Amino acid sequence: MTASSVASQASAAPRARTGGPQEDGPKILEHLMGWALVVVLAMLVTQTGLM
Repeated sequence: MTASSVASQASAAPRARTGGPQEDGPKILEHLMGWALVVVLAMLVTQTGLM
């Protein structure tokens, strides 16, 4: 690589996100919603007599 190509790559803007998972999301909300789903599923299973 030449010095100018290295410099142009270093000053290039960061890549745009493509819709993947975000690292800075609210983790506690994600955990609470997951546990709420587990509780609702357990209630559904017991009420319908599947277990």
